[in-house]
Amino acid sequence: MARLSTHVLDTSRGKPAKGLAIDLHFGAKLIKSAVTNVDGRTDEALVSADRLEIGVYELTFHAGDYFRAAGVELADPPFLDLVVVRFGVADPNGNYHVPLLLSPYGYSTYRGA
Repeated sequence: MARLSTHVLDTSRGKPAKGLAIDLHFGAKLIKSAVTNVDGRTDEALVSADRLEIGVYELTFHAGDYFRAAGVELADPPFLDLVVVRFGVADPNGNYHVPLLLSPYGYSTYRGA
């Protein structure tokens, strides 16, 4: 079973990012929208299928909205508003876990397990 999932940690507050909206696109097509739970994860994998389509995907994390809702004072416009992570899927049977470590002024990501 192939999977595509994410996990968001708010490094500025030292906890999972609960309530962060995420959109997953394949090319111009919106595949799924989700919101992170108390653990900073979506309630289910963004994609769980026999095979993933090979190509370029984009995860859009609505960071500005998340930080505003958490009561974080942001500049106008905020330094980070939408964080877009574009990545390639080459293995149609693979497990692609794309974590995001996030603060109002920076982020990092990697391919997790």
